[in-house]
Amino acid sequence: MRSKNTSIDDGFILVGFSDWPQLEPIIFAFISIFYSLTFFGNTSIIALSRLDPRLNTPMYFFLCHLSFLDLCYTTSTVPQLLINLSGLDRTISYGGCVAQLFISLALGSIEAMLLVVMAFDRYAAVCRPLHYTTIMHPHFCQALAIASWVGGLMNSLIQTGLMMAMPLCGNQLNHFFCEMPVLLKLACEDTGGTEAKMFVARVIIVAVPAALILVSYAHIAQAVLKLKSMAGCGKALGTCGSHLLVVCLFYGSAIYTYLQPTSSYSESEGKFVALFYTIITPMLNPLIYTLRNKDVKGALLKVLGRSRD
Repeated sequence: MRSKNTSIDDGFILVGFSDWPQLEPIIFAFISIFYSLTFFGNTSIIALSRLDPRLNTPMYFFLCHLSFLDLCYTTSTVPQLLINLSGLDRTISYGGCVAQLFISLALGSIEAMLLVVMAFDRYAAVCRPLHYTTIMHPHFCQALAIASWVGGLMNSLIQTGLMMAMPLCGNQLNHFFCEMPVLLKLACEDTGGTEAKMFVARVIIVAVPAALILVSYAHIAQAVLKLKSMAGCGKALGTCGSHLLVVCLFYGSAIYTYLQPTSSYSESEGKFVALFYTIITPMLNPLIYTLRNKDVKGALLKVLGRSRD
């Protein structure tokens, strides 16, 4: 991000929600509560998956990765946001901004790929039940998880590198963290070529995984419709419904933010949409996956029973 405006080297001013000062205390309170719930919910899933042997399955292996990603993603933005909302400091250093951009892009990209892996796991469970344990072998699950992490990190490295090469003018970001669409608004020159490359990368990491998930669920729907047993249909829908809801929440906000032209991106609307996928969705994920899940409820009761003994 070598800029014509040398003041950028000293950092950026994060406007946050200072345009609505009356809302800042309310937002501060809600975010504090949501972050606490996010931390408790996701750490509980990770802990239960490690403590209860019944949860040592591919589904919960990937769910642990998702919970860890959600914890890291919220932690990369929420502390800075709370400081911003309190009015103590609305600035972020150049290095901090680059680090925040890289981390948020990496974690978001990893989650996009991990949701595809989880969709494949549900496809194997519903459409290939007799071969499920063979297909989703522990070594294969580990390879899929590693591929998601490596792919997400590589995508973030490429996009952050392209972003850093752009000349930027001004040091005021109308957002509460360093996010790509807002940084692109500061571009000094015509960066159509670079933006086109970045857009292609975003399509690959957002649109392509979304399409693969839709294909997986199309096959799952066909398999469910062929089931004659209502109990079988209910079980199949139960195993897939939670994941499909998480997919809709994640990809809906990601497509809105990253797959629209920079010229049409609304910074004011973008801040509230960002609140949804940085704070609310990570909080909802544990509830969505566990609310109707008998295995998780059983594991929780078992752990609580041990603690009482």
